[in-house]
Amino acid sequence: MSPQPPHDFPEDKGEANVLIEEARGSPPAKEAGAGGAVGWVLSPVAWFRMLVRELHWSFVLGVVATYGISQGLGGGISRVASDYYWKDVQKVQPSAAQVYHGVTSIPWLVKPVWGLLTDVLPVAGYRRRPYFVLAGIMGVIAMLIVSLHSKLHVMFALLALMSGSASVAIADVTIDACVAENSLIHPHLAADMMSLNGFCSSVGGLIGFSISGFLVHAIGSQGTLGILTIPSALVILAGILLKDVHIPNFPYGQAHKKFVEASGKMLRTLKCPEVWRPCFYMYMSLALSVDIQEGMFYWYTDPSAGPSFSEGFIGFIFAIGSVGSLVGVILYQNILRDHSFRSVLCSSQLLLSLSGMLDLILVLRLNLKLGIPDYYFAVIDEGVAKMINRIKWMPLLVLSSKLCPPGIEGTFFALLMSIDNIGVLTASWIGGLLLHLLRITRTEFKNLWAAILIRNVMRLLPLALLFLVPRSDPNSNILPADLLAEYDCAEARRIENVELTSLTVDKNPSADASLQECKTQEHLDIGQDDDEASLLANRS
Repeated sequence: MSPQPPHDFPEDKGEANVLIEEARGSPPAKEAGAGGAVGWVLSPVAWFRMLVRELHWSFVLGVVATYGISQGLGGGISRVASDYYWKDVQKVQPSAAQVYHGVTSIPWLVKPVWGLLTDVLPVAGYRRRPYFVLAGIMGVIAMLIVSLHSKLHVMFALLALMSGSASVAIADVTIDACVAENSLIHPHLAADMMSLNGFCSSVGGLIGFSISGFLVHAIGSQGTLGILTIPSALVILAGILLKDVHIPNFPYGQAHKKFVEASGKMLRTLKCPEVWRPCFYMYMSLALSVDIQEGMFYWYTDPSAGPSFSEGFIGFIFAIGSVGSLVGVILYQNILRDHSFRSVLCSSQLLLSLSGMLDLILVLRLNLKLGIPDYYFAVIDEGVAKMINRIKWMPLLVLSSKLCPPGIEGTFFALLMSIDNIGVLTASWIGGLLLHLLRITRTEFKNLWAAILIRNVMRLLPLALLFLVPRSDPNSNILPADLLAEYDCAEARRIENVELTSLTVDKNPSADASLQECKTQEHLDIGQDDDEASLLANRS
């Protein structure tokens, strides 16, 4: 529905990258650097200056523009503004708004494609700059169309918001590739870059949600969506200023070969039972967590059947949800991270179903009988729900990182995230169908309690599929030894030739020994050509 990643997924990729590093057992950042998050806490200004000095100011600007302003601030604003846009401007039913919300997330389903493009297909000799500029232009045009056209047909509005979502997705993958490149050139600063990503996204999201309601109240939903041209323009500026390596006379004939090789590796990995079984569980657990958020939003703002929350309070509710999500991350990192996947997923799935009963209490107005006003109860409801959702998501994220074979970690991780996004899309469409079947409309909510109850029961169904999840904990290896050995040679060659991945780079400490053994085999993947490797070496 809005140009942002699906709201049930971690919006800052810093969390994802941190978990990949931890799951792979990568060494922590050297103390000679800023000390990661610790350095930021002790001396934020000095830490930030160090990153600007070591990584170049244009890269830091790109992180702030993409993670902090485009995804964080813009995502928070667009989440609330687009809800009001469908409700007040397009005047669609809750079921239709729920479906449209899923449709606009489709560009995030093809993230591996964006990642492969930025890695293997330079434009005018540059790998990153053109994709930033393209993403920003798409976002500016899309938001201008939505904000300036007062009678835009619903299908064109959907296409415009979908283009805005694609704009954020392309910029997201491109900055991930830049982070991967700098992680390779400056490995001791990898943790610091991830901390910067997470900090920018979290702060931006909190600010975006906090001001979104007031903006909608002051200038309307269309005007608020028009403000999103500013983040897109900053992405263009970041792309123009970005320090990027120019690759003259790029052999475009090799691009097709790299596409085919990467696709073949991903397909072979997916055929492994140790991989497809957890993937199937992740999809089903997300698809069966039916999303009826649009029905709840319409009820929240209804003056007769609902509590008639104002625009400002709606934004405040979402802001509290972001805080709850961060609390969930802290709880998992400090208490639950060493527990087995099955135990955490089982507990979180049960709690997710139970927490859904808070919505039922609110809709049936039982909270008023308990003496708890709607305002307080709605805030508690949102905070608890988002906290448990994040606790459920964290082990899935770690599990996904453990399923990535060496050599194609970044692209394969993007593929797994796409599978999960398909699960979220399915949940959104099932929720829209449920709202339609129960005849929940813009003004009729008598069956909303039934939709909530059905959703809560369906959240229990993934428990029957827990046998698909490995019994191991996050500290154990999941991929079979033969699969790891198959990619070991390709990983060693990839590191030697400084080949970049689309989301994260994982350096194998035994790469030198593995490479020596692999040189005796005839089927080695040659990796990037020597000219590109020399250019990257010069940049380092």
